[in-house]
Amino acid sequence: MVVVEVTVVPLGTGSASVSKYVARAVKTLQGEKDVKCELTSMGTILEGDLDKILKMIRKVHEDTFSDGIVRVVTTIKIDDRRDKDLTIKGKLESVRNKLAF
Repeated sequence: MVVVEVTVVPLGTGSASVSKYVARAVKTLQGEKDVKCELTSMGTILEGDLDKILKMIRKVHEDTFSDGIVRVVTTIKIDDRRDKDLTIKGKLESVRNKLAF
């Protein structure tokens, strides 16, 4: 299991706001039952199988072009740990525990 952060930015929308594109992307990402999805203020965090997540990201990237957008920048950050289970919750708890000392 991996934890992935993804940000999809449509360029040339004619507006500084991109929330309608973000909302559509998040709806698509939430459609996969085996992948956990958490929206943040600067991106979306996904947890699950890497192949499934990459397939979902490709769909969101391609779907962004459907509104006549001609340029899309997609940034992907992958945390893939092989020595122990990796989860969104576990990553947060680890930092919070260190803050509590």
